[in-house]
Amino acid sequence: MTHAAAPSPQEAFEMLLAGNDRFALSTPEHPNQDAARRAETAPGQRPFAVLFGCSDSRLAAEIIFDRGLGDLFVVRTAGHVMGPEVLGSIEYGVSVLSCPLVVVLGHDACGAVAATRAAVDEGTTADGYVRDVVERVTPSVLAARAAGASTDADFINEHVRATVALLTDRSRVLAEQVAAGQTAVVGLSYRLADGRAHLVAAHGLDVPADQQPTIA
Repeated sequence: MTHAAAPSPQEAFEMLLAGNDRFALSTPEHPNQDAARRAETAPGQRPFAVLFGCSDSRLAAEIIFDRGLGDLFVVRTAGHVMGPEVLGSIEYGVSVLSCPLVVVLGHDACGAVAATRAAVDEGTTADGYVRDVVERVTPSVLAARAAGASTDADFINEHVRATVALLTDRSRVLAEQVAAGQTAVVGLSYRLADGRAHLVAAHGLDVPADQQPTIA
């Protein structure tokens, strides 16, 4: 596999946003999706970003960011909740694959967040292992409530921010990479209707004023 120079965290972020712009505008290029790319990546992978997102079927990372084979190292769970295997997977992407960017991707109309809000508001309990998902989202919902959240966007953005903070707090590997300027961690919230991902949290990036994290 031929190795191009690895992008910086800033360049990786801009590549990701450019792909999302193409998708949202219905002008995708479908890069790295042909037989040549398949052959190129067969010996090994060198993705430019770790994408940790919700398992929702409407959040297919390579589609909404207009990327292809070998571009993204994707980890997905319902409500982007974390356990040791998720942290290990993300650390693998950063420390072994040298990804310069880690992205937490949430979205509106998230079923995991909605179920957790219902559990908090109504005192209900989910069945089976869904209960574990709800329990892991609960701190985000409680924090959003304490901050006066009222809209779906408020709760989703708070959960994305909380996941970003939890990642850098629990993973020493990731925290050290961010401190050294080798990796950045960002949180994005995706809107299902217009196909755009909006920045809600950033660590280790110089973010232009027009791309500053949203409050709501």
